[in-house]
Amino acid sequence: MTRVAAIDCGTNSIRLLVADCDPATGELVELDRRMTIVRLGQGVDKTGRLAPEALARTFDACSVYAEIIARHGVSGDRVRFVATSASRDAENRADFVQGVKDILGVEPEVISGDQEAEFSFTGATRELTAHDHLERPFLVVDIGGGSTEFVVGEDHVRSARSVDVGCVRMTERHLAVDGQVSDPPTREQVAAVRSDIEAALDLAAESVPLAEARTLVGLAGSVTTVAGIALGLPEYDSSAIHHSRISYEQVREVTERMLTSTHAQRAAIPVMHPGRVDVIGAGALVLLAVMERIGASEVVVSEHDILDGIAWSAA
Repeated sequence: MTRVAAIDCGTNSIRLLVADCDPATGELVELDRRMTIVRLGQGVDKTGRLAPEALARTFDACSVYAEIIARHGVSGDRVRFVATSASRDAENRADFVQGVKDILGVEPEVISGDQEAEFSFTGATRELTAHDHLERPFLVVDIGGGSTEFVVGEDHVRSARSVDVGCVRMTERHLAVDGQVSDPPTREQVAAVRSDIEAALDLAAESVPLAEARTLVGLAGSVTTVAGIALGLPEYDSSAIHHSRISYEQVREVTERMLTSTHAQRAAIPVMHPGRVDVIGAGALVLLAVMERIGASEVVVSEHDILDGIAWSAA
């Protein structure tokens, strides 16, 4: 077993996984997995820069993660920090890179969308390949804060594409006025989000054969939150959500509910993380649009995603 630490820093959240991995057997023993909403991508779509307060929140989380990594005795060469959409887009990403390096002792890798897709596919499907009842090819859809990754493959990636639609980016661009999210959004605002999503799906379809997918696998917080709501869970339960199969009708119902409810109503949902209350409507709409585009009757929800893919690469 090789002990590793993987950190995934996205537009909305930063996550840590400490695990023992055995590449020979494919076994991954989770020692610590956690997530912190830092909203690193706050305002990036508009300003092109990482906000000082967003950087401060992210560095605070990194300090906590550094203590956890040290406590588990992970060697420095087995720590991998991957940064995605927000830090790719920012003019001042050098400030972010230096801050992370000072705290964790490793340089964050600002990866491309294609690399992000590869990690997501590996993390999501390593277990699923043992399920013979699931038809291939898989379409793995990772709905992040700033971007969404589409990956088609059987046991390995065949094609991938990252497009700039995510729950935070779409919320800030279309569902907020003067920085305040509409409560609830208007039909015109929702239509504007939908238009951007459809254009992004057209772009993804140019290089990824979406129509060939036989099993849709959904990743990340928007998808797992939709699943938790659809399942009616009294609290967030990753074991109940992992590998659950949520129907198109359930996704449609949850999406409509999220887009027509107030902030207070969404915040009162037991499985809702406070950091997702304002962005879940846009995230759910991305998932719904994907299902409609490929005619999926259900989505297989995975709690294992890019973070697990990063861990395997570190091992």
